[in-house]
Amino acid sequence: MDKKHIKYFKKLLGEENVFDDKAHCIAYAYDATRNRYEPDLVIFPRDEQDVSDVLKYCNEHKIILTPRGAGSGFTGGSLPANGGIVLAYEKHMNKILEIDMENMVAVVQPGVINMDLQKAVEEVGLFYPPDPASENYSTIGGNVSENAGGMRAAKYGITKDYVMALRLVIPNGEIIRAGKRTIKDVAGYNISGIIIASEGTLGCITEITLKLISKPTLSQSMMGVFPTVNDAMNAVYKTMAAGVTPVAMEFLDNLTIRAVEQKYNKGLPTDAGAILIATIDGNLDVELQKQLEILQTKFKENGCSDFKVAKDEKEEADLWFARKNASQCITTYGSKKLNEDITVPRNKLPDLLKAIDEVSQKYNVKVPCFGHTGDGNVHTNVMVDGSDEKQLEIGHQAIEEIFKATVALEGTLSGEHGIGLSKAPYMHLAFSDGEMELFRSIKKAFDPNNILNPNKMGL
Repeated sequence: MDKKHIKYFKKLLGEENVFDDKAHCIAYAYDATRNRYEPDLVIFPRDEQDVSDVLKYCNEHKIILTPRGAGSGFTGGSLPANGGIVLAYEKHMNKILEIDMENMVAVVQPGVINMDLQKAVEEVGLFYPPDPASENYSTIGGNVSENAGGMRAAKYGITKDYVMALRLVIPNGEIIRAGKRTIKDVAGYNISGIIIASEGTLGCITEITLKLISKPTLSQSMMGVFPTVNDAMNAVYKTMAAGVTPVAMEFLDNLTIRAVEQKYNKGLPTDAGAILIATIDGNLDVELQKQLEILQTKFKENGCSDFKVAKDEKEEADLWFARKNASQCITTYGSKKLNEDITVPRNKLPDLLKAIDEVSQKYNVKVPCFGHTGDGNVHTNVMVDGSDEKQLEIGHQAIEEIFKATVALEGTLSGEHGIGLSKAPYMHLAFSDGEMELFRSIKKAFDPNNILNPNKMGL
């Protein structure tokens, strides 16, 4: 980067907020994909006006800029793949600005940590449900940019279901308000809906208004053991069709069960085809007991051989231990995990798992699966030797076939991780040429000079 640009930014924001040293560039070169792309400059904006001034200058001088939260994404959405500037929010723009009890909304800056918001609103009896696995360190701005989900999505939905309004800066420096604090708003295009999951390619978010709900007072967790993964998948959608919507409905297949048991020796049933772990909630004990009764009935009708109900917090933690530690355990099957978060309609889950098993056998690779079956979201993990180029090639071929099967079942390439760089080559499987061109037209309308996070999402 030309030194005159660095000098300008240091004068604008102060030397303590602009860095081009090697340490900062390395620190902001990564995300959870383990890929590395060093930026030329790291900037910490102090407020919305800083964001506007920086973007306006970058637009005038055709300088590429990538907004970044915590860098915890799995698809490379926040990687500065083309160099340029990383605009990092966590240093200054990390405040909860307001918790409005009367309207049940929170107003936050993009650098606020998800769990910090959850704790703050729960202190006043309210509830922010979206709970990505990265909730202890991922930011709300990043959650919005990737439309993050989580285990509670089965009942409470995902990030997009809670975003009421946004403030953002577009590349020409103009500050845009999208959405309102009102429950109803049908005036104009739904710009906030377009910004959600746009991965920082359209604008830089500076403020987010989120819907909150009342926190249920009671909850209960349980686990069901099934002889086959097909039985478990059938139990998922039949339970929900019977009128019970669990807070979370998670599954582990046999490969995942055995991996967790091998590492932690928790007494899991290693001969089981799958286990389902669920949590229900409510405000009345009779309500909880009715849900539990239906769950147990539907599980048993679909082959459940063992149904356990947690009697206290310790037993609940034990039930959920396997699911929460599944991801790290499956590396027993290979040093490189090609993990995807495909999603299908719930009633297509048995067909999806069957298709994945066929791909596993065809390519002779282990594909342990687990995830959020309550909303049809399955984490598939093609396990290969990361040091073997031939195995990596086979793994990517297997992933492409899994994507094709997913799309054929009316599913999507990503339920919560986004597209970024890693899934960009597969966008043509899910979208027509006309649809992709429409996406490019939207990108051009917001960012005619293509300075914001270019070449992501297959664009």
